[in-house]
Amino acid sequence: MGRISTLVLIGFGAFFIALAPLLKFWAASQIISAPADQFGITRLEAKGAQYFSLQDLKVLTGDLDIIVTTRGDVKEANSQRVVWDEATVVNDVTNSRPQIDISERRSAFDRYTGLGVNCCGTSIEKAPVTLEGQIYKFPFDVEKKTYKVFNSTAQKAFDAKFVREESVNGLPAYVFEQDVPPTKTETRTAPANVLGMTGTTGDVQVDRWYDGKTTYWVEPVTGAPVKQELQRHEVLKTQDGVERTAAFVATAKMTEQTIGDLVKSAQEGKSQINLLRNIIPLVLLIVGGVLVLAGVLLGRRRPDATE
Repeated sequence: MGRISTLVLIGFGAFFIALAPLLKFWAASQIISAPADQFGITRLEAKGAQYFSLQDLKVLTGDLDIIVTTRGDVKEANSQRVVWDEATVVNDVTNSRPQIDISERRSAFDRYTGLGVNCCGTSIEKAPVTLEGQIYKFPFDVEKKTYKVFNSTAQKAFDAKFVREESVNGLPAYVFEQDVPPTKTETRTAPANVLGMTGTTGDVQVDRWYDGKTTYWVEPVTGAPVKQELQRHEVLKTQDGVERTAAFVATAKMTEQTIGDLVKSAQEGKSQINLLRNIIPLVLLIVGGVLVLAGVLLGRRRPDATE
């Protein structure tokens, strides 16, 4: 019976010792991932924004309230990917114009790396889209380098360059900046008189051009953005290349409440990762070592006990 106890102690100890690096270097990375059942509401504000009002047929200036709702499609998720649906509603608070813009987006991405996956009906405004680069999040263990990040307005991925480290509500973060060059996003017709074109009657063809800058504050362990600022510049140009009117010009910033919620979520994720990667493996090593040592000592004492 004593020999069996010795072998059991040594066996369990060896198992715990072997399990520690497995959990640290492999299992933790498989356990930690973007959630399939995501649900979140983020809010942004844009002070003094300009936009072309279809209701008023002119450019209005006002403060905007932007509400983004994200919901995971659990049925389409699997062990490697998640699928999130996003709806954005823009309200003009100053001029009492609700829902001046409503947009929809469906994205699929690798739940571990954050890279876009083209499946499951990915779309923008219900039109199919090819995803590339980071979607919603950066990879775990973010590096101080340039990442390709998908821009939903231009529907392409552009470089997001690391620029500095900065704390957000006391949480260390990496700051990345992405500049999107002037990009034509759509072509439509508009009344010439609305565009201020004298001597021209009827409708004329106009192109919508977008350029912008997005700044991301990213918690590096989880890869989760904890703050975001978007500078958006959209204008309408006629086919001769002349800019006729602003379409949407604004700098949108996340509200303090949203930033606080994102920081809290990132802190929880960071603690969970630390638990899986460091604390539990360390405990397993210590317990395993104690069990092996106890087994060895017990084995050495047994012969003496029988004499």
